[in-house]
Amino acid sequence: MEISVPTFDFWVVAPEIVVLVTALLVMIVDLFLPREHKGRLAWLSLVGVLVAAGLSYYMADGSNPALHNMLVADGYALFLNLVILTAAALAILFSVEYTARTGLARGEYYTLLLLSTTGMMLMVSAINLMTIFMALEILSIALYVLVGLDRAKRRSAEAALKYFLLGAFASGFLLYGMALVYGQAGTTSLAGVRDYVAFLGGEFPMLLMVALGLMIVGFGFKVALVPFQMWTPDVYQGAPTSVTAF
Repeated sequence: MEISVPTFDFWVVAPEIVVLVTALLVMIVDLFLPREHKGRLAWLSLVGVLVAAGLSYYMADGSNPALHNMLVADGYALFLNLVILTAAALAILFSVEYTARTGLARGEYYTLLLLSTTGMMLMVSAINLMTIFMALEILSIALYVLVGLDRAKRRSAEAALKYFLLGAFASGFLLYGMALVYGQAGTTSLAGVRDYVAFLGGEFPMLLMVALGLMIVGFGFKVALVPFQMWTPDVYQGAPTSVTAF
């Protein structure tokens, strides 16, 4: 019996793979660097971000390759990749002096920053609700740890705990909303949900309206949309300044 193995086009997620490999490389190199040279990890991180940005720019040729109806490297995703990578590069440059002064110049700092960047890049490339959720959790979990990375300050730990608890609560709303979308439309593909709604004509089922409301609550927390912005002041104040800037 012949088993068919699905093809996997790594080119679709090439920029994300570069950032992810850079994060792992930073974590490994950190093991061998003496404490006084930890700041060099910032430049290694920056190189990975710049390479990923160059790949994103090179891939913007209009071909729009897709990966099993989960991810797509279209012009929208590649443009936002450049925006996200620019923010990450600026955050790394901002972090060099700040982390050296506060004692946060450690490998895990840059590793978590790069992992969060990877989650953001996957999220803007996602064309499936499940991929969106997984990417959102990758970027969120890394940010939870980054917020509480300054263990010498109690308010940093408080901010991380508050961010984590509210984030987990919001993720529950988001995931339940996506489950209701699947229950009504029978698919988690964004194109499939669009086609289902178009097929209904002017009707919009109550279950989809409830699902949309739950997803707005989940996403509303992530972007600090009123009235889900109550976490923002405490988290921004308690987190290290470079993380708040990111």
